[in-house]
Amino acid sequence: MEIDAWVWWLIGAAALGIGLVITAMPELGMLAVGAVAAAVAAGIFGGDAVVQVVAFVVVSTALIAVVRPIANRHRAQRPQLATGIEALKGKQAVVLERVDASGGRIKLAGEIWSARALDTDRAYEVGQEVDVVDIEGATAIVM
Repeated sequence: MEIDAWVWWLIGAAALGIGLVITAMPELGMLAVGAVAAAVAAGIFGGDAVVQVVAFVVVSTALIAVVRPIANRHRAQRPQLATGIEALKGKQAVVLERVDASGGRIKLAGEIWSARALDTDRAYEVGQEVDVVDIEGATAIVM
């Protein structure tokens, strides 16, 4: 019993799909789509081996060339909505107790925080507005 070429391509696509699930490499999914295209070329259009391989290579290469840069660009973007500590960075606060390199207190987003001056030679007096540069544990670093 001889198995048609399109069946082999679908078996290859399934194997690549399984590899995608196991490794989480999106490129394997793109290759699986290329294998499906080759199966279509073999089964529906009756293409010979050269047409099947060309369909596989063209579709796989096109997907990798187009989809991968878009996915990388989306992965590199920061989230639009900052939450938690990230949302506090860059905010302004009011000094409640003198803040210097050894510590102090500020009012930040309606809450009282421990604070420390970023510049060790600098001190901020009560009522002065400061900018939050970073958060280290429960201490705001201000300047």
